[in-house]
Amino acid sequence: MRSPPRWVVLVVVLLAGCAGQTATPPPSAVVEVRLGYFPNLTHATALYGVAKGLFADRLGENVTLTPTVFNAGPDAVQALFAGALDATYIGPSPTVNAFSRSNGEAVRVISGATSGGAFLVVRAGIKSAADLRGTKLATPQLGNTQDVALRAWLADQGIHTDLHGGGDVSILPQPDAQAVEALQAGTIDGAWIPEPYASQAISKAGVHVLVDERDLWPNGRYVTTQLIVRTAFLQEHPDLVRALLEAQVEANDAVNTDANAAQQVVAQQLKAITGSDMDRQILASAWQNLVFTNDPIASSLLISAQRARDLGLLDKVSPKGLYDLTLLNQVLAAKGEPQVPQP
Repeated sequence: MRSPPRWVVLVVVLLAGCAGQTATPPPSAVVEVRLGYFPNLTHATALYGVAKGLFADRLGENVTLTPTVFNAGPDAVQALFAGALDATYIGPSPTVNAFSRSNGEAVRVISGATSGGAFLVVRAGIKSAADLRGTKLATPQLGNTQDVALRAWLADQGIHTDLHGGGDVSILPQPDAQAVEALQAGTIDGAWIPEPYASQAISKAGVHVLVDERDLWPNGRYVTTQLIVRTAFLQEHPDLVRALLEAQVEANDAVNTDANAAQQVVAQQLKAITGSDMDRQILASAWQNLVFTNDPIASSLLISAQRARDLGLLDKVSPKGLYDLTLLNQVLAAKGEPQVPQP
């Protein structure tokens, strides 16, 4: 067989060289960050941050933010355990439950978000704990933060409940919006629910506050909402966790600086999620019951955890290692804001 002419060999070599010089390297892999939150005013930090694009902006170009809405903490924990969620705004009781179920491995608290904003609202004629015997009350979900708070408070009043809707008071799990509808229809007698649903129930269903949860805590301070991450995600992507925290602090600064503007943004987000317009007067009234803070108020979580254990909703577990506020304090220091002591 004859060899090809020299000019053919030369052209092939030159083309190969040019191809090697002009080949475009593959683009960087896009990382997905999956963030959970609830359609409650107690999650206003998340609602505002997502709506204004703060989380997406801080995460950067090669990161896709996937926000996911949950009704209550236990569902968010299941998503975390299934690897379908990386970080979520959540209450203290499901946080401790996740920590306990994983022997202290699965999650870390990396910031606070909100304090306050939960109430036991009841129909007319109920004026004391004694009047609750034989009634039906709602909470968002068995084992969620408001559910534990209600069961613990009833136990302190000598009123027995069980985990199956029985006892002196029947506790029924219902999404917050459905609880408001049930109160209007008169099919339940009360509900321990967060804002804005407590204020909605007062306005629309004619109920009144029997317990303001702030009255049960020193100085009225207790954690309602905090930001947690999967421990593995924190270890693998500390830069992305820091970016989430930068957005968290920025969002809290915004909602604390201009409440009126923040309320408009949050109201639009809630409408997009629930399909319902929120009365702005109700929203403004509910807003006054909340404190937006980066401090997770660890002392209140520890008390909530003990209550959950007493109720049979949680195994005993040491809280050591639950909090990692290192990145939060770096972000706060960079902004010249007070840092939060590590518990």
